[in-house]
Amino acid sequence: MSKEKTIKNIFREGAIPAEFIGSSIASHQAKTSIGGHSIFLGQVRADEINGKTVAAIEYTTYQEMALEQMHLIREETIAKYALTCMHVYHSLGTVEAGQICLFVFTSAPHRKAAIDACEELVERIKKELPVWGKEIFEGEGHQWKVNT
Repeated sequence: MSKEKTIKNIFREGAIPAEFIGSSIASHQAKTSIGGHSIFLGQVRADEINGKTVAAIEYTTYQEMALEQMHLIREETIAKYALTCMHVYHSLGTVEAGQICLFVFTSAPHRKAAIDACEELVERIKKELPVWGKEIFEGEGHQWKVNT
């Protein structure tokens, strides 16, 4: 399978809608070799920083570099955990507090592989994927987010 086909839809403009998440999950019902799914949903928090409240995060990336890195992460994860399916969606642009900005969905014949792969994927995405978030404060002002 080509790199472009396997990771073509990683980035979505704006928040990731609940309807998209639900339909992604529902589409796997026909895949009867799957015994377990694991899902992570990352949501923008309304953190208070130095007396200012985060209203949104504006996500940016260098897509060519990010897609190359995601391909590497994907291939290593599938080889390590023998997954049936793996989907990663990350928001670009502005996502308001309370909205979903990251959707990671793994499936495998057994639950442990799906759970472990999902957890490792989230950690690697946060550490290795060149996606930057600018925290936009209520009123005015901003700062660049530091991933933890």
